[in-house]
Amino acid sequence: MAFKFLLSCFDTIECAYYLIPLDQARLDFVDLASQKEALIKAKINKPKPIKLGCEDFLLASHGTSSGYPFLIENDVFIIQFGEFNRPNFFVKFRSIALWHNSLLDLHQRFLNWAASVGLMQAQPERLSRVDYALDYHLPVVDFDEDSFVSRSTKDSQFRKDGKVQTFKFGTENVVLRVYNKVDEINEQSQKSWLFKLWGMDQDVWRIEWQVRKDQLRKIGISSMQSLDERQADLLRLLSTNHTTLRVKADDSNRSRWDMHPLWLDLLTQINQLQGLGVKREHKPLDMYDERLTRIAMSVYGYVKRVAAIDVLYSGNQKSYMDEAFQHLFNIVSEIHDPLTWQQEVDRRANEMRLGEW
Repeated sequence: MAFKFLLSCFDTIECAYYLIPLDQARLDFVDLASQKEALIKAKINKPKPIKLGCEDFLLASHGTSSGYPFLIENDVFIIQFGEFNRPNFFVKFRSIALWHNSLLDLHQRFLNWAASVGLMQAQPERLSRVDYALDYHLPVVDFDEDSFVSRSTKDSQFRKDGKVQTFKFGTENVVLRVYNKVDEINEQSQKSWLFKLWGMDQDVWRIEWQVRKDQLRKIGISSMQSLDERQADLLRLLSTNHTTLRVKADDSNRSRWDMHPLWLDLLTQINQLQGLGVKREHKPLDMYDERLTRIAMSVYGYVKRVAAIDVLYSGNQKSYMDEAFQHLFNIVSEIHDPLTWQQEVDRRANEMRLGEW
């Protein structure tokens, strides 16, 4: 079977922090509540760019479904917090940040931000969810749902156009997903920056474990440091005891089937995890170029629609792209408001810089 290991990394980290003021806290909850209220009264649905300590964020006009009154985010963190909540800060580290920085560096960056607003840890952080992904170039999928041997009593699969896109095993505390990541990017997440990391944009499948706190605690993982030290132990346990991929055989005892070559390679990669400390270069300009390309593709589609409308109006069977572009430009020029142009451009630039597209 032809396959090639590409990359592996944490894809989601959710962590609770217990923070208390230093000598004098500089995080003004009353002022933040006032800014939220102003957004609500002005009926502004877009989050407001703000600077808190050493980081820039977008402040949402609403709280969260888990009961936190404040929600701020940028291209690294999504932070829910409240003065009287316990834990008072709950942080989700963004996927793009995790793929380009080490786990402990991101953890320290959050603590540095907390210190910049006059806060410090009262007790160690507690991990709530960890997703770890291993990506493979897999041109041919030679297995199906019956090739997996799992302790999970619940499994499912998702198809498109008759082809399986996702195999899923488990619920709640431990979930394994084996799925076509390129399809998922194009149809849902839009994480096209992964194409540059992989060096390709097709036939990439992801093997991803999602583990929640109860399972993490069973092997002594609760803090960022313990996760960094024991990530290989966690993944080794999951990929040998929870679910394995096998080569089908005549033996009725499926646990005696030979391990699939893909899974053997997976175990090899897991054994090499400890101490890697991978850090990949992240250039925001590369991501901007990708977004420009996607926008251009969308605009091109709209220009074709303009051309089609022109054909219906004029009765001409021949259409030209430059004429359709000019027609669209003329219409946009009519609705252009020079008084609000720069303000809107600045607002969108801030939102993009902070991670909202």
